[in-house]
Amino acid sequence: MGIRKIVRLPLLCFLLCLCCLMGACATAGNDSLRKETEASVGDKIKPGETTKAEIKGMFGSPLTTSYTDSGMEIWRYELSKISVDATSLIPVVSIFAASSSGKKKELIVFFDDKDVVKKYNMSESDVKVRQGLFNQ
Repeated sequence: MGIRKIVRLPLLCFLLCLCCLMGACATAGNDSLRKETEASVGDKIKPGETTKAEIKGMFGSPLTTSYTDSGMEIWRYELSKISVDATSLIPVVSIFAASSSGKKKELIVFFDDKDVVKKYNMSESDVKVRQGLFNQ
């Protein structure tokens, strides 16, 4: 019975670590951007041709809508995928210097007064979020 407990302890520790790692990811935003790249969006959106209805069909409703001073409508789509960094999983260390990192995709589309794409921008960037007493 003593040997079984010794064998089960590493297995239990492994499963506990695995559960922590699986819960250490988060995705927020418009999921239609998940597989998109600057090149794939460039193949889909043609300034002067693509309409507002076509954009909505491809990407759904925007996260935000705003207007320029000249009256152009702006639609913004975002998707962030963040994972907790390994040091954040260490109980005492995470109090002082926890961090998360990942990718953020952002698509901004400008429409003219005829609801046709005037211009757009698709970007993908690395992001880092720092937390803890030493990262204030």
